[in-house]
Amino acid sequence: MSAAVDLNILDARIQRELLASYRDMIHKAVDDFVDALAEDLLSDRKMTLMEITQAILKAKPEFLTAAMEEFIRSKHGDILSQEQAQCPCCNRKVQRSVQAPRTIETLLGTSTVTRPYFYCAPCKHGFFPADAALGLSPRRKQDDLQKLALEFLADLPFERASELFLKATGISFSDHQMHDLFAEFCEDATVEEVIPSAEEIERRIDEVKGKGKRRPVLVVATDGAHTPTRPRGEGRDEKWGPGEYKEAKGFRLYLLDDERIVHIASWHQVCNAEELSRALKVAASRIPQQKVRPCLVGDGAPWLWNAMQQAFPGAREVLDYYHCSEHIHALAEAQYAADPQKAFLWVEATMARLSHKDEVGKVIGGIKRMQPANDAARECIRKTANYLSANKARFNYHGARRGGYAIGSGGIESANKFICHVRIKRSGAWWLVSNCNNMLKLRCALVNGTFEELFDNHAIRKKAKRFLRNT
Repeated sequence: MSAAVDLNILDARIQRELLASYRDMIHKAVDDFVDALAEDLLSDRKMTLMEITQAILKAKPEFLTAAMEEFIRSKHGDILSQEQAQCPCCNRKVQRSVQAPRTIETLLGTSTVTRPYFYCAPCKHGFFPADAALGLSPRRKQDDLQKLALEFLADLPFERASELFLKATGISFSDHQMHDLFAEFCEDATVEEVIPSAEEIERRIDEVKGKGKRRPVLVVATDGAHTPTRPRGEGRDEKWGPGEYKEAKGFRLYLLDDERIVHIASWHQVCNAEELSRALKVAASRIPQQKVRPCLVGDGAPWLWNAMQQAFPGAREVLDYYHCSEHIHALAEAQYAADPQKAFLWVEATMARLSHKDEVGKVIGGIKRMQPANDAARECIRKTANYLSANKARFNYHGARRGGYAIGSGGIESANKFICHVRIKRSGAWWLVSNCNNMLKLRCALVNGTFEELFDNHAIRKKAKRFLRNT
């Protein structure tokens, strides 16, 4: 018992000594910090708030760097000074070869970490145990800077992101470095990582569960957004090929909770219908469908309904009310061009009748029996009748409203805007398809709340790849 007490006393004494040592170091760093400000502090020159801020920011990095380096030494002193280490390839005991300094950059500034280097001659493998213990990135710029740079890039062009990054952090991160990081990070990202986990999705569902007697409505909406793309030139210095707009197909899953939307997941890519269908199935596999009432909302595109039906068989289907309204208005304008009042009344009556499932067949029959006013009206009658017939089971807007279901595709249209258009459709912007898809992955991850975990997985993979290259 006394031995245990003595050990506790010894531990407490060591802790006090370490704290005193760290306090002395901080005091010295503060003295150096004040000395760096001395010229401005002691001068008679009046300074604006902006000038004072700039003076302090200029001196701050050295103070923070000193604090961080001492913190590293106090936390990892045993690893930084170790004489022997076990080779990760063959498990042999290896003697330290040399103490090697490494310069790193973090949000606190530029620092130097001096750590032991070990070399296993039989394996021809060199390694730094301290790098793994500290979780150092293979890049000079560490994970905190990389993560911040990616968030800048998600909203800003590369050159502008680089400029603002320097202003915000005081650390240079060139647009070329940012582009390399962006490509490296996004190429590894998969739909499985960008879509939230089953546990996270269930947590979000449980947040709205119980606010009414019915299960919450899960809206599944799919649509396409046109994106400006251009092929790369054949040679390195060749101009890019002619621009072409391609469709970024996407889906959005969200819950209806009274008058607010609870976002679940979004995914957008320039891809074919089969690829989008596979991605939607990944999201569907993570939905506890017994806890929600799925509702599929979209326009009349067949690929859209096929993808949603495969992922959510048996779910309620609702044709986008506003898309349907556009077709009805177009027919009214063609058929009743000479009488706008009659066109208006016909549209109002037709949309009201389409809101009741018993009236849909009668509306379609009435349109087919119309006597076309001209050739344009004849073609419009044919297209509208076919459109309504193909979606006959997706009306009943009145019943959908009563059940709390969505009748419009505003949710996916909004996602098209804030995920695709805001970043991809900037004035003068043309994208390689690969870069466009990578940017959409990044923006979807941020919107879905999976960016942090996605970055952690990326950092782990990069460190593992570096180890494999060195073995």
